[in-house]
Amino acid sequence: MAMISISQELQNNSYPGRGIILGKSADGKHAVCAYFIMGRSENSRNRIFVEDGAGIRTQAYDESKCSDPSLIIYAPVRVLGNKTIVTNGDQTDTIYEGMDKQLTFEQSLRSRTFEPDDPNFTPRISGIIHCEEGGFNYALSILKSAEGDPASCQRFTFTYSNPIAGQGHFIHTYVGDGNPLPSFTGEPKLIAIPDDIEGFTQLLWSSLNADNKISLFVRYIDYKTGKAESRIINRYK
Repeated sequence: MAMISISQELQNNSYPGRGIILGKSADGKHAVCAYFIMGRSENSRNRIFVEDGAGIRTQAYDESKCSDPSLIIYAPVRVLGNKTIVTNGDQTDTIYEGMDKQLTFEQSLRSRTFEPDDPNFTPRISGIIHCEEGGFNYALSILKSAEGDPASCQRFTFTYSNPIAGQGHFIHTYVGDGNPLPSFTGEPKLIAIPDDIEGFTQLLWSSLNADNKISLFVRYIDYKTGKAESRIINRYK
């Protein structure tokens, strides 16, 4: 798979929706994750990321304008021991609880499908970083309708063992804007992961569509020690 420019990829798509990036920094020292959300409706845009223990959660920016919290308020990032879970919905909790009971990442998601937001049937995208024995691996998942038909759920899991320094993978919910919104297709996209968390955070934020971007989270994890450094950018402060 050819590596693409994450900056150009985001700039050329006004509405990728929600996106997850997992990978390894160029210096080989950090496991990297990033998650962003975008919105078109007032309800979807009325959000910020806030820290929640070792993870983060979404929160209404203006409680008086929160008309339906069901699909917009959740914990995108949770940490279970040496595992960092990141998703675009409340399946974060499903994965956390499943893996806490010794289920695998994939097994934990078998009870879930795409979101019930007819006519979009937004895919549920999820990722996990597992650090152990001085190294780490990661996986990405997407649960989507069959070409917009809610009668069938398609499940894809992509696993990456012994990740290559400077490389990561990007998965997102929508191919682009539309009505209904067209779901992501194919494998996660190969992108470059730099050493600099600050530079990478600013690159992602500046590349997202100015009208639709809402919040961004980036974390660099020293997978040998577990020490992590994070950044959060919210459109509304």
